[in-house]
Amino acid sequence: MTTILIADDHPLFREALRGAVQRLLPDAAILEADNAPSLLALADAHPDADLLLLDLNMPGAHGFSTLIHLRGSQPQLPVIVVSAREEPTVIRRALDHGASGFIPKSADAAHMREAIAEVLAGGSWAPPQVSQAHGIDGEEAQIAERVRELTPQQFRVLAMLSTGLLNKQIAYELNVSEATIKAHMTAILRKLGANNRTQAVLLAARLAVDPGAVPLPPEEPNAID
Repeated sequence: MTTILIADDHPLFREALRGAVQRLLPDAAILEADNAPSLLALADAHPDADLLLLDLNMPGAHGFSTLIHLRGSQPQLPVIVVSAREEPTVIRRALDHGASGFIPKSADAAHMREAIAEVLAGGSWAPPQVSQAHGIDGEEAQIAERVRELTPQQFRVLAMLSTGLLNKQIAYELNVSEATIKAHMTAILRKLGANNRTQAVLLAARLAVDPGAVPLPPEEPNAID
């Protein structure tokens, strides 16, 4: 049975994607997530899924970072990015970071089905305006490679750090000790090549759709020691 994962925080658009899949593959198993943490859990629970339809801007997903993490941890899972951001540069960045396709949210149902069918067949699909954009630069590609090296828990910590949470708040959300979060932070800084929390967030922000919109973390004494 074909298994399709849909990750989007808008119920109406999840319904539209579900309808497109059902018309193309009536017997497919469709599993849904409405935020990045639940998506990561869903992907871990279904490593044999055939396709992920991924929204770029849902809670816990900061631009391309979730795409990059999943392509590193589950390279067997093809991903089609689905987004209301239709600029050629955004489409090009998604493809350069490992997406097999890109569906604008303005696309009609026929184009959605065409894209899904093409990627399930092993191909790729993107709207024609992608040809107007240059590929990602070397700095962004290097940061993406570093993010791929993070473990799933380290990636979750970095994502929470990028929302402005303190170590004790992250520890509470993940139900672990603050000392554990400090240990993760030490590993994150090492893997990213960052000297402090602010620099780590700035590096990760390069993978956002709008890098300038990512908040810097608050100062926190003894954050990693």
